[in-house]
Amino acid sequence: MLLIVFTVSMFVSASLLFLVEPMMAKMALPLLGGSPAVWNTCLVFFQAVLLAGYLYAYASTKWLSRHAQIVLHICLALTPLAVLPLRIPVGWEPPVQSTPVLWILGMLSVAVGLPFFLLSSSTPMLQRWFSQSGHTSASDPYFLYAASNAGSLVGLLAYPLLLEPTLRLSAQSFLWSCGFAVFLALTVACGRWYGGSNQAQL
Repeated sequence: MLLIVFTVSMFVSASLLFLVEPMMAKMALPLLGGSPAVWNTCLVFFQAVLLAGYLYAYASTKWLSRHAQIVLHICLALTPLAVLPLRIPVGWEPPVQSTPVLWILGMLSVAVGLPFFLLSSSTPMLQRWFSQSGHTSASDPYFLYAASNAGSLVGLLAYPLLLEPTLRLSAQSFLWSCGFAVFLALTVACGRWYGGSNQAQL
């Protein structure tokens, strides 16, 4: 059971990570157009937050106790609920006489920064948790990367081939939010398994 929970969690988090990037960029298109500067700025934002998520996962697993890791990560996992479903924040209008780069970075930070940060930290964080869980496969947890890579591929292909042609942006956002709720439940389950793995070999 533990193996399934961690594997599915990695798959779901990677899928959501790669679905949200084109979805949020497309939300900004009516306001900014599809110029290369818009897409490039979005890419810079997502790459920077991805790096921040990796740094957080590294620091918390290196310097925090097992209990502190679980409490902090689950609390962080709950905070993105405040911005769901994803949308352009009300009242945000792009500048008309200056470059929109800073506006795009600020808008994305408010609209999707929290959930993207949380999802980006999941791969290193959950792999670390599993490696210390006491499971018989814990000494070789790298199959979780296969689940993450599969989720990434599904996300990359599903958006242009399935979601974008068939669903409006509001429906895409709602569906993504439901997926995040599933991911949140899986993360809590992983944390509970990890927290109890000192007492039982799972």
